[in-house]
Amino acid sequence: MEFGIGMFGDLTFDNSKGAFQSPQERLKEMVEQVKLAEEIGIDSFVLGEHHRPDYAVSSPEIVLAALSTVTNKIKLASGVTVLSSADPVKVYQDFTTIDLLSEGRAEIVAGRGSFTESFPLYGYNLSDYNELFEEKLNLLLQLNEEEIINWEGKFRAPLRNQTLYPRPEEKLPVWIAVGGTPESVYRAARLGLPIIFAIIGGMPKQFKPMIDFYKEQYEKHGHDMSKMQVAVHSHSFISESMEHLTENYFPYYAAQMDRIGSQRGWPKYSQMQFLGGMSPEGALYMGEAEAVTEKIINTIEMFGLTRFVAHIDVGGPKHKDLMKAIELYGTKVIPEVKKALSL
Repeated sequence: MEFGIGMFGDLTFDNSKGAFQSPQERLKEMVEQVKLAEEIGIDSFVLGEHHRPDYAVSSPEIVLAALSTVTNKIKLASGVTVLSSADPVKVYQDFTTIDLLSEGRAEIVAGRGSFTESFPLYGYNLSDYNELFEEKLNLLLQLNEEEIINWEGKFRAPLRNQTLYPRPEEKLPVWIAVGGTPESVYRAARLGLPIIFAIIGGMPKQFKPMIDFYKEQYEKHGHDMSKMQVAVHSHSFISESMEHLTENYFPYYAAQMDRIGSQRGWPKYSQMQFLGGMSPEGALYMGEAEAVTEKIINTIEMFGLTRFVAHIDVGGPKHKDLMKAIELYGTKVIPEVKKALSL
């Protein structure tokens, strides 16, 4: 069982200035935050990709490469690599470089992405959303398995007797990130790939049938069940008190939900939704350490997880609050979860 933190590089919005913080400042903060995470024993760091004014990270590979030089143990993963709008050859070369710099700590978490800004930016048609992912995933997996590549597809030039250099010391771990669609879950199971479910709304127990389906199909397709990996990636934030959380973090979280929601037709995010998400049945792993601990324990037991990733920077909370949340997660929550589950 592993425990990770996830970030998108959300920028803090300063209401007094009416502007976001500079991406340069946020990236420097992120380095401090990941270094702290490693110091207190967190297993992995997962970094997302976005092409929007409210995020600092458009190239997770560059940031992960930088982090590889100031850390020694923590695994460094994308979360996600939007593979549909990326070149698998470049993705593989970038993560091979991170893997070599970090001495074997790089992981690719590939997904179709819930944000679509990268498609027009890189010249892809959204109508090809599913086909692009299928084709590019197959190429990425072939690059990981074979040294000499012969490949032909629909959306990029063919490869004839090509080899990518440098080579990683070992094959790179490739995860599939899903939002819960049966087709995505089935694909991961059929291919025998580790899976990570993004659970950011509703009730986590609603995902139980999908996780059971993955396990059934994984076994049905002849894969070694002892190597199966299932993870959950959920919005999280640990605070010393509920009062501090609602007063100091809720405004940032709600503002980000409203920024995204305004483009997707969501109603304005309310404090009632926030508190409801923190209930035992809700999808927010937020609150005081004891409550978050109990919720993570229940989730691990319900799903049979091998990894839990706490996504902790939604809305761009202040640096000192984010550092405290990481500290509480690593020193209070994780030890108690391990103790309860005899890990």
